[in-house]
Formats: sequence, structure tokens, C-alpha cells
Amino acid sequence: MLLRTMQQAKRVLKIVFGFTLLLLGAIMVIAPGPGWLTILLGLGILAAEFVWARRLLDRMKQQGVRLKEQGIRLREAVLSRGDPATPR
Repeated sequence: MLLRTMQQAKRVLKIVFGFTLLLLGAIMVIAPGPGWLTILLGLGILAAEFVWARRLLDRMKQQGVRLKEQGIRLREAVLSRGDPATPR
């Protein structure tokens, strides 16, 4: 009985901590601070308990990979043009 109560207490604390991180991250998107990183951490904690958080975290990861690939392609396109200010 005590073990089950401890497990429930840990679960409640994880959920509260996850939602707290989500809220702080949302505030930090507007205010200075690592907002998106905090949101990802909160979703990571909540993903252990909720399917919706896991799906949202997976979607955000996919978008991050997509943005990274676009950034690499843009960088390569800019570098392939060459910088007129640098001597050859």
C-alpha cells in the first residue's frame, strides 16, 4: 500500500513539474530565456505519462530536423555563391 502511494505521489509530482515547465517555457517565449528548450523539457517529462505529449514532442522533433536541413541547404547555397568581399 505504501509503495503504491509513493508511486502515485511521484507520478503527481512529475505531472505538476512537467506542466510547470510548460508554463514557464511559454512565458519565456515572450520574455527573455530559453523558452523552447524549457517547453521541450516539460513535454519530455509529460510524455512519460500522456500520449498527447509524446505526439507533440515527436512532431516538434520532426520540425526541428526539417528546420535544420533547411538551414544547412541555405548555408550551402550562400557559400556556393561565394562572398565578393573575400579575395580568391
